[in-house]
Amino acid sequence: MEQSIAAVYDDFGRRWAHDTSPLYEDWATGIAGDPEVLEILHPLPRAKQQPNLIFAAARWEGAPLAPYETWRTWLLQHRERVLATALARTTQTNEPGRCATLLPVLSRVEGPVALLEVGTAAGLCLYPDRYSVDYSAPGADIRVDPDAGASTVTLACALDDAASAPVRMPEVLWRRGIDLNPIDASDPDQIGWLETLIWPGSAHDARVSRLRAAAAIVAEDPPEIVRGDLLERLADVAADAPRDATLVIFHSAVLLYLDDGQRRRFADLIAALPREIGRTVVWLSNETKGTLPEIDAQVPSGADSSHRFVQTVDGRAVAFAGQHGALYEVTPFRR
Repeated sequence: MEQSIAAVYDDFGRRWAHDTSPLYEDWATGIAGDPEVLEILHPLPRAKQQPNLIFAAARWEGAPLAPYETWRTWLLQHRERVLATALARTTQTNEPGRCATLLPVLSRVEGPVALLEVGTAAGLCLYPDRYSVDYSAPGADIRVDPDAGASTVTLACALDDAASAPVRMPEVLWRRGIDLNPIDASDPDQIGWLETLIWPGSAHDARVSRLRAAAAIVAEDPPEIVRGDLLERLADVAADAPRDATLVIFHSAVLLYLDDGQRRRFADLIAALPREIGRTVVWLSNETKGTLPEIDAQVPSGADSSHRFVQTVDGRAVAFAGQHGALYEVTPFRR
């Protein structure tokens, strides 16, 4: 068991934190080779052993942003508090920057849309039409603003092809989310926890202020977020969407928290949903490679998937999407 925990931390440090958060890379690879710390993590439920959660829990309790040996000393002294926070809290990275990679697809969905996000946290990604985006592409800079004008939140995204830029802002008639632990965008404590989940490092500093600004937008017009398991609530929540809009069910970095059987069940639920509720459904997914084998089979051999989601539309891979929304690459999936 401890070997499997070590493998998770080693992968997190070397594949995900590398080149984007040196401190988290140091902490993760340090834990991967530290039997004493691995033993501390071993009794936790699997979902509570996640590097993101343990690191955020430590920071929430006052851990220094220091090299591993210093941080480790602090952790051993405060383990009970950190483990208690990890058990009480959940990993709910709610990155509004991901909307920049959702817009290229949403802008091409016919008619107005109804948005249903599973694993929505505070619902910050339910508002892609309320944020401005600066897209940069070879030979072109493209600015997309909400219909009402420039937003207080501006996202930035690099495209590998200007033709993939959004053709318009979607008209959103309805927004709803499903989450085991919904977050109130107007609650400072809950938004503070989301801020703590943002990785340390210069590449992420701007994400904190962006999250606060996005939370302010959402707090002014909060969506309905249904508390519950996405596997249990998906069909009944989807059935409530207005019939005069195209229903888009979407998620980012959610399925990695499910086991293989749960992921398969979710994919099967999505496949059966149009027939069950009697309407067209668009399934837009941003998930890491390794989530579903049929998606992995569509990733070109040798393609760089580090720090990237594989974006799929109705199960067909269409792009790589940066994990925090900073890039969108369609070239690898051209057929």
